[in-house]
Amino acid sequence: MTRLREEFETTGKSQTFDQLKLFLQGEASAGDYAAMAAGLGMSANAIAVSVHRLRQRYRQLVRLEVANTVGSPDEVDDEMRHLFSVLAQ
Repeated sequence: MTRLREEFETTGKSQTFDQLKLFLQGEASAGDYAAMAAGLGMSANAIAVSVHRLRQRYRQLVRLEVANTVGSPDEVDDEMRHLFSVLAQ
């Protein structure tokens, strides 16, 4: 999460990150994107696309971190499955 935030900070979008990160853990309710869009000066569609991209980048960064903890690239998928099973409990 820290690395993801730093990426937004380097582009001067830390406020955008602070708002969008709320959608990393769950789905938006009706009207959430529109409400956030008004505050950030964006359209609801732009928020939806930004959330999608944020989630993709977050997955990439988590995968990179997991890859640093295993002995070979072949183990990454197994470790990811294990991580998600533990988090789901």
